[in-house]
Amino acid sequence: MTRKIWMFDTTLRDGEQVPGAKLNLYEKLEVAQQLKKLKVDIIEAGFPSSSAGDFNAVKEIAMKIGNTDDTIITALARAVKADIDAVYNSVKYAKKPLIHIVLGASDIHVEKKFGKSKSQILDLGVDAVKYAKTLLPDVQYSTEDASRSDFEYLWATIEAVVKAGATIINVPDTVGYAEPEEFGELIFKINNRLKNLNDKVLLSVHCHNDLGMATANTLAAIKNGADKVECTINGIGERAGNAALEEVVMAINTRSSIYNAYTNINTKEIMNTSRLVSSLMGLDVQVNKAITGDNAFAHSSGIHQDGLLKARDAYEIISPIEVGLDNMELVLTARSGRHAVKNALESLGFNEMTNIQFEGIFEAFLELADAKKEVYNHDLYVIVENYYAKHDIHNQDMTHYSNHFYELMDLQVISNTNFPSASVKIKKGDQILKSSAVGSGPIDALYSAITEISDLVDIKLIEYHISSVSRGKEALGKVKIQVEYRGEKYVAKATDTDVMKASAFAYINAINSIMVDTLLPIE
Repeated sequence: MTRKIWMFDTTLRDGEQVPGAKLNLYEKLEVAQQLKKLKVDIIEAGFPSSSAGDFNAVKEIAMKIGNTDDTIITALARAVKADIDAVYNSVKYAKKPLIHIVLGASDIHVEKKFGKSKSQILDLGVDAVKYAKTLLPDVQYSTEDASRSDFEYLWATIEAVVKAGATIINVPDTVGYAEPEEFGELIFKINNRLKNLNDKVLLSVHCHNDLGMATANTLAAIKNGADKVECTINGIGERAGNAALEEVVMAINTRSSIYNAYTNINTKEIMNTSRLVSSLMGLDVQVNKAITGDNAFAHSSGIHQDGLLKARDAYEIISPIEVGLDNMELVLTARSGRHAVKNALESLGFNEMTNIQFEGIFEAFLELADAKKEVYNHDLYVIVENYYAKHDIHNQDMTHYSNHFYELMDLQVISNTNFPSASVKIKKGDQILKSSAVGSGPIDALYSAITEISDLVDIKLIEYHISSVSRGKEALGKVKIQVEYRGEKYVAKATDTDVMKASAFAYINAINSIMVDTLLPIE
């Protein structure tokens, strides 16, 4: 029989402890609203005793996001009265509030961090739970550093706080020390005793990723009886981060026969949530990260592309549509094979090529791919047009496709505090177009100048990311952007040693992709 796994998201508490990832009140509310849309069961909204700002953020989330019965709102407290009061006074506005108390359980924490005896720490935990129960009916108790604790002392603590009224017991692998078999065995032993003690108490885990095993440990815990798991979006969090919510959820979904479990998560909101958290916190998602990385559903290898085009399940165990993407992405590079290129050409309407013609076009594709790294659909149009013109082929009812596409000729960008400005020179077919603009910053000015030439006044920049892909003074800057035009979203990338050029190339690639969709319908 399948059982529900409760999803506890701590992006706004543990995730926000990443240096530089602090969110303001409005950003926290936006993330919390998206987490509600994702249908997480419990949102840990912060650590209210840490600052007045965090207290107010938790309170606002409780009032505005926790105003329905479908989302529990909680926040973290140490086992002291002032912390518990701060949590209560901030979460009490939610329809379903929860107090979360944490206290160390390992010898290292008890002796070195607190300088107290085990019995003193146990009494502190019991007193904290008893006090919290006078405020709210639902209390979670976390035995910090449980994976490095003496088991009998850990169980004595759990037994005592359950008798004191705790409704959720959370077992953290606080420093990512555990390994899956060992952690699974620990959870199995606790679960066996806990269900005999009080089968209404939920057993939870909170795993960190210091040895890269947070997701594996979390899934091992589920197999061994855990009812609830604590995660973050994109796996962010202290040090190496936490178990990634999207990885845990999709593992349960994909291998349901193994875990005999399900979650209430709306998986089609995973990518929207990932992108929002990444954007607001300024934390880029590793490109090859499972589920939410840029390359998770992108394929550039010719062997893989060929296999995917023959049968999707050859190299894809999850449909990208399940996590909120449009479809798999076949990235055309110099490693792409004939099957992928032919498929891309056919999707653009080029269905009547002879084998000789295709081989000539494929050769031109490889030349461009070596120079440009990644080839877009508008590039394919120009390759085909050039091939037909070179071989004097007139029976294809050819349009001069290149007349619709833009090519950067030159640019000048001036960055200063008063009037950041940009001037661009762009070629469109036989035309040479020039434009200048000012903006709130150099990129804004550059994109405004390009937009003015393109006449795509409805285009909206949604995301802009820049990163270095090599070392030294001549390092390549990679720019990735996402734009929206008339309800459709387009992603484009470009690389150059000059980041302004890379930014311009990426934006022009996006505009040319729009031109493919809007101006060049193939009959």
